[in-house]
Amino acid sequence: MLKNLALGLLAAQGVAATRFAMYIDEWHKTDLPGTEQTQGMDYAIMGFAKTTTFNSGSSYTPFEPVDTMRKRFGPDTKLMVAIGGWGDSEGFSTGAKDDASRKTYAKNVAAMLEANNFDGVDIDWEYPGGNGDDYKRTPNKDKVDEIETYPKFLAAIREAIGNKTLSIAVPGRLQDMIAFTKEQGPKIFEHVDMINVMSYDLMNRRDNVTFHASDVAGSLETINAYLDIGADPAKMNLGFAYYAKWFETDPNSDCEEHPLGCATVKLENADGTDTGKSGAVTFTEKVEAPSNALESWKRAEKNGMTDEKKGGQYYWDKESNMFWTWDTPEIISRKFTEIVDEKKLGGVMAWSLGEDTLKFAHVDAMQKGVKQSTQKEADRKKVEEKKKEAEKHN
Repeated sequence: MLKNLALGLLAAQGVAATRFAMYIDEWHKTDLPGTEQTQGMDYAIMGFAKTTTFNSGSSYTPFEPVDTMRKRFGPDTKLMVAIGGWGDSEGFSTGAKDDASRKTYAKNVAAMLEANNFDGVDIDWEYPGGNGDDYKRTPNKDKVDEIETYPKFLAAIREAIGNKTLSIAVPGRLQDMIAFTKEQGPKIFEHVDMINVMSYDLMNRRDNVTFHASDVAGSLETINAYLDIGADPAKMNLGFAYYAKWFETDPNSDCEEHPLGCATVKLENADGTDTGKSGAVTFTEKVEAPSNALESWKRAEKNGMTDEKKGGQYYWDKESNMFWTWDTPEIISRKFTEIVDEKKLGGVMAWSLGEDTLKFAHVDAMQKGVKQSTQKEADRKKVEEKKKEAEKHN
């Protein structure tokens, strides 16, 4: 109640509150919190609907009833659905092909939103132009047309859904920004309300040396890349991940002396599939494989080191030969100060709610960051207004 009153007062002063969007995924839904932990979240995004669903129809059943999901959040939270995600871009590629396919896809998405009472849709195409999970089976040269069709696809959806919210999830790795060029950027961004920047997984299985997966420096580089091609900072949400990434290192490398920049084992097969030598552990400490990952993570969490210069948390575990990289609440705080505030971004987002600690330490850090960023913007505006008043009297 007090928070809503404070935000109302700021709004009356012409100050937009820092936006907070949260993904909720179907694989981590057993420990979802209630409204006490989700206060201040402006958008809740359920993922995922399959991309091929909307090429010829609009029937989609969410993994949890919409009414049930809404009760997990405050009355002002907008509930959206995400389409796509890693490994599912086929329907997007087909749907974006031509005017007729775009119109059909957009019409079906709009019908699905109405049928399920969603407030908007998130297009999570990973990635237009190539470098998706199928990049070995379908090389990037066969997806060049998507660079042109992607903004047209978004335009069709924008028209079909009217005033409902349209957001896009966009790559964090610069090499994956194939469709995001200086020419195409403005054409893409004009149609969307939010740009959810996946500024995490900056290291993945296609790399062969260790570095931070979600540090301040790497995240800032990503944000600057989007600003350079015309993204409106007010539409941008800086992304955070509620999991730690691990990568098996080469036993013959010098990781003990140089944990950052040491060689990994082969992380990806020649056909683009995973070798099983890398993965993630959620902050709820749930992991599928290998069996030694959880014990290794406990050592990493206890003994982790902070790269103060780049703003990343990491650890090389000698016992398991695993390199770990993740965000702490302290790193999250730095990202608000050094990126959200400095670049005047409209908001933040996280993947995903059910992956945080059961004490919701990372959610809490983001909620604090949102409040502080909003207040900083209010203070900045006050200073500007006083300066203008002083100039009038001079």
